[in-house]
Amino acid sequence: MKSLFRSIAFIVTIASIGTISSCSDDEQAYDPYHDWKARNTEWFATVADSARTAIGRAKAQFGDDWQAHCQWRMYKRLDHAQDYNTGRLDDSICVRIVSDGAGSYSPTWSDSIRFSYRGWMMPTTYRLYNQENQLVDSLRQEVFDQTYYGAFDPSTAAPSLQPVSAFVTGFTTALQYMVEGDSWMIYMPCRLAYGDTDHGSIPAYSTLLFHIHLAAVYPCNSGVPDWKVKQE
Repeated sequence: MKSLFRSIAFIVTIASIGTISSCSDDEQAYDPYHDWKARNTEWFATVADSARTAIGRAKAQFGDDWQAHCQWRMYKRLDHAQDYNTGRLDDSICVRIVSDGAGSYSPTWSDSIRFSYRGWMMPTTYRLYNQENQLVDSLRQEVFDQTYYGAFDPSTAAPSLQPVSAFVTGFTTALQYMVEGDSWMIYMPCRLAYGDTDHGSIPAYSTLLFHIHLAAVYPCNSGVPDWKVKQE
């Protein structure tokens, strides 16, 4: 996103992976961003392969009704020129649908939205000291920005208000396929995020992962009411 990220230095551990291996204290500090461009390219390709495989199986089994039986989607970017080469993999985002909303209108580039989100970079290895003061390698995933803490609860989260046009290409593309109430995981290649440029705590060539909950959509010039969190 262009103005949204506050570059929060917050680290979360992937509980299902945990500590990987021990190493000696005299080893040099490990660089979690070594070969970052190639690793991110490979990670997105792996995600895309999972998405295409799931979509292919659903289409083979359910035909035109495949979307009702598959959580995965792949969407081409929406801002390219007519003569733009759209055949490359990093011209698309991958989506895993967490839950469907009840809305029927997808926002356009000129609309505004209220939404909650959390953004991660790809999992990578950090060399850290454990409670026994032993240096260990641990696979972790860095949260670089978020609008809520802990588990997401739509009844208490105060969503952010932004125009759809305020974000990077991958984020804007995803929003224009969502409807009010949708909750999606969005995987976007660096080319549709910040490309070869560092952005705050996000290194260049970073594939980004977002969990987005679209709370409300406001068509252009329709007015934006105050947001009030519902109380039980």
